Amino acid sequence: MKRFVMAAVAVVMGSGVALAEPALGTWKTEVDDGAYAHVEIAQCGSNVCGIIARTFRDGAEYKSENIGKMLVRNMEPQGNGHYEGRVWRPSNNKIYTGKMDVQGDRLKLRGCVAGGLICAKQNWSRVK
Repeated sequence: MKRFVMAAVAVVMGSGVALAEPALGTWKTEVDDGAYAHVEIAQCGSNVCGIIARTFRDGAEYKSENIGKMLVRNMEPQGNGHYEGRVWRPSNNKIYTGKMDVQGDRLKLRGCVAGGLICAKQNWSRVK
């Protein structure tokens, strides 16, 4: 019985850590090629992934063909709000090495090529 209780406590504590991932939630991207999106970041296994949930152009919502597509891909938590994985850029349909840093309601996203020598950056804000 004691082992069962300890195992149950471990499961609950482990799931609490997953729920505490700072990147989880809805984020507003910066404008890229005239449009921006709301990205839903959720657990995908032990990592986090982000799906395009809504898209906007000139402040008005529109139905982009990119809704439902994965923008943030398998970002592995590194601790202290830092993540490493992959990022998809819809405007050129390319996937880049990605890094995210989350501090409160701010998320900094980088997509890089050439071993990190050339990077594009965006600052996202949490949608409330």
